[in-house]
Amino acid sequence: QVQLVESGGGLVQAGGSLRLSCAASGRTFSRSAMGWFRQAPGKEREFVASINWSGDNTYYKHSVEGRFTISRDNVLNTVHLQMNSLKPEDTAVYYCAARPEGSSWYSWYSYEYDDWGQGTQVTVSS
Repeated sequence: QVQLVESGGGLVQAGGSLRLSCAASGRTFSRSAMGWFRQAPGKEREFVASINWSGDNTYYKHSVEGRFTISRDNVLNTVHLQMNSLKPEDTAVYYCAARPEGSSWYSWYSYEYDDWGQGTQVTVSS
């Protein structure tokens, strides 16, 4: 099991930027693909971005591609989500998630992630 703690959320105006961070501890972090998901009020949790174990392959939800960038540091055991050109529809609780150890490829399916953080609120005002 890996423990995940997100930070960096907050209130920002439309067009602004935020950088989310996820600190991992526990089992070997570098052997797992990582992902970011989000959940808006009254909506189901949805995929945002994922990154493979080495950080050289990524995949994004279509609506955030070109605005968001996922990255990881396997030495510091952190994953980041740089969010630029934010829109009000990006408002949600953002969750960091880890795939099981050895599952090194990215995924957009939430059921393929075993460990989840507590979430961090992102609010984009118009």
